[in-house]
Amino acid sequence: MNEKLRSIQEVAQLIGTTSRTLRHYDDIGLLPPSHVGSNGYRYYDQASLTRLQRILLLRQLGLGLAQISDVLDGSRDDAVALEDHATWLRNEQERLGRQLASVERSITALKEGTELMPEQMLDGFDHVQYRDEVEQRWGQQAYVESDEWWRGLTPSAKDDFKLRTDALMKEWIAAAESGDATDSEATQALAARHVDWLSIGWGGRRPTGEQVAGLAEMYVVDERFTVNFGGATGATYARDALVHYAETMEP
Repeated sequence: MNEKLRSIQEVAQLIGTTSRTLRHYDDIGLLPPSHVGSNGYRYYDQASLTRLQRILLLRQLGLGLAQISDVLDGSRDDAVALEDHATWLRNEQERLGRQLASVERSITALKEGTELMPEQMLDGFDHVQYRDEVEQRWGQQAYVESDEWWRGLTPSAKDDFKLRTDALMKEWIAAAESGDATDSEATQALAARHVDWLSIGWGGRRPTGEQVAGLAEMYVVDERFTVNFGGATGATYARDALVHYAETMEP
């Protein structure tokens, strides 16, 4: 008896994700399909589902996709991968500690009427924390342009951009909690504002639909992005809305 194959749509529904996510896993070599039909459709057998189960388990432990690939391919064991993740968590803890201390110093200065020192106020707010991802996905020039834009801003402009970013993330969280469909007029308007926000952060260069969809996927698979949307539910909602919007953008 031939082994049952499940379509990409069936597998996506089983794990509560999208076909785009599974296609991304295939594109990066993490989870190739067991069979590709003459119509181009992807199908998965039991071995593929077992591999997918391991991927999901390692994701829950906080590993990135590159680390998971190393573990599954045998070039890195689980303990080493988790040690790398623990190092990242410690670094993130240290950065958050600096942010907290910065905010507390600002509170004290405001209450006491003393001068706020910019270098202390902004300690821990690292705008280059995604440098590796930017350079890997879109090249070094993309990072250079974004970095030059950021460094060229006045302190006031940097504060304004941070406030705009915070407001945008709160809108996404509220939209996810509202129950509106991701392709609703209101949510797609929010997606359009999100792309405008990306353009600002990219030094005025508007991203393509493919780039928007790629970034949207990172919001779900990378915990450093996910937390900005209030967790997995908000990030998934934003991802689906942005992917839909990206499909309407010009190449």
